[in-house]
Amino acid sequence: MSVTEMFSYIQGFLSADQDVREDIRKVVQMLEQTAREILTVLQSVHQPSGFKEIPGKCAKARELFCTVRTHIADLKTKFPVEQYYRFHEHWRFVLQRLAFLSAFVVYLESEALVTREEVAQILGIEVVREKGFHLDVEDYLAGVLIMASELSRLAVNSVTAGDYNRPLRISNFINELDSGFRLLNLKNDPLRKRYDGLKYDVKKIEEVVYDLSIRGLAKEPESGLGQVKVDGGDWLWETEEGWDLSTAAAPYPKMEGKTQGST
Repeated sequence: MSVTEMFSYIQGFLSADQDVREDIRKVVQMLEQTAREILTVLQSVHQPSGFKEIPGKCAKARELFCTVRTHIADLKTKFPVEQYYRFHEHWRFVLQRLAFLSAFVVYLESEALVTREEVAQILGIEVVREKGFHLDVEDYLAGVLIMASELSRLAVNSVTAGDYNRPLRISNFINELDSGFRLLNLKNDPLRKRYDGLKYDVKKIEEVVYDLSIRGLAKEPESGLGQVKVDGGDWLWETEEGWDLSTAAAPYPKMEGKTQGST
């Protein structure tokens, strides 16, 4: 094979690769548009009247996820299944956004953390790599971390809407999430950098809980007595009279008659 023939062959390979990438980009653009539509629906929960509309907004979002599954089914046909990671960068960002939207919907519905399997089911993709188009672990975790930022915003806006119990529940949830991520040995990569932002979300929510406590607005949640860690390392203890600030270390309850700084 001459040099000219060799480079002509290479050019044919590059042209075919560019055609595949262009087909992928077109489908990804439709996925991004649908993701924006879902986000627009869910953003309304941050409005003062939005909390009463949460069930309806979640139902509307789940309807739009049907469109997501259709686009992803089309995307699967655009490249050989064994070349998933070769083209992964094209849909990585939108898949992380969709994982976040799935997690946010599930949290709004049940105040629980969505599993990777649940996200895959919502998006119509696989969990196991060998089965084809799947939800990568890093993409799932990135979506969960994006949700944490959204919940810190929700905690602030719920106070504006007069829902003073929700920030306490969000605080407990985010603290558990933070504890879970601390078990992971994350490398110095984009996921690690995104995780580093979680501590700011935790601090923001703790400040909301602290402000509620000193104003006497925090009410006893239905889950029973407990405690929430607030800014400065103190613990906001739930008593039968409401929430009380104590420097006592968890899980030991505040001693009766003691006040902060007393001996």
